[in-house]
Amino acid sequence: MRKLKAEIAGDIILSGMPGESMRKWREIFEISQSDLAEYLKVSPSTISDYESGRRKNPGVMVIKRFVDALFDIDSKRGGHIIKRLKEDKEGHEEYFEVHEFSKAISLKEFTNIIDGKIVSGDDSSLDKIKLYGYVVLHSIKVMLEMPEELFNVLNMHTVDKAFMFLEVSTGRSPLIVIRIAPNKPRAVVLHGIDKVDELAKKISQREGIPIIVTKKPIAEIKKQLNL
Repeated sequence: MRKLKAEIAGDIILSGMPGESMRKWREIFEISQSDLAEYLKVSPSTISDYESGRRKNPGVMVIKRFVDALFDIDSKRGGHIIKRLKEDKEGHEEYFEVHEFSKAISLKEFTNIIDGKIVSGDDSSLDKIKLYGYVVLHSIKVMLEMPEELFNVLNMHTVDKAFMFLEVSTGRSPLIVIRIAPNKPRAVVLHGIDKVDELAKKISQREGIPIIVTKKPIAEIKKQLNL
C-alpha cells in the first residue's frame, strides 16, 4: 500500500497542474469534496480552491495528508477502490494497459496527438469531451482468452477514458461488446484500419461514442500521450 500511495503522490507532485490531479484522484476514489473536507477538518471551499488552482500549489505535506485521507476513507468504506488499484497492477497487462493522464485533455487534442480521424460522431463536440486517460486493449486476447474476473477490472476503467483497440479488422466486435457493457468509454479508437463496419458506426451513433481510426505506431502514441 505504501508503494501505491507513493505513486499517487508522485503523480500529483510531478503533474503540471497538481490541483487538477488531486481532483482526478479524489474522483477515482469516489469521494466528495465535502466528505474529504470533513475528514481533513477543513472547509469544502479549501478543497475546491486547491482543485481549481485558486489556492497556491500544495506542498509535500498537504499532498501526503490528502493521499492518506483517500486511503483511510476508502478503507472505512470497505477498501474497494484500493483493491481495484492493486488489481490494476497485476495480471492484466497481456490483455489491456491502463494509462492515466495527470490532467484532463479534450478528445480533440487526443485525436490530434494520435493522428486520428473521426469516422463516426459529432466533430463539434470533441472540445467538450474530456479524457483522463486511455486503455489499450489487445482485442483478440480480450475477447477469446481474458479471465472473467478481469472484465470487472476493465469495466472500472471505462469512465472518462478512451478505449484503443489493437488487432481489429472492421471494428464490429469491439463495438458490440461496448454496446452491452454496463459502463461506456468516452471514445473508441480502432488502430490500424481505415474502413469501419457500418453496424459499428450505428452502435457508435446510438451510444453517443465517437469512433476514431489511426495508423500511427502504438509506441509513438504511448510516448506522445505520456502527459
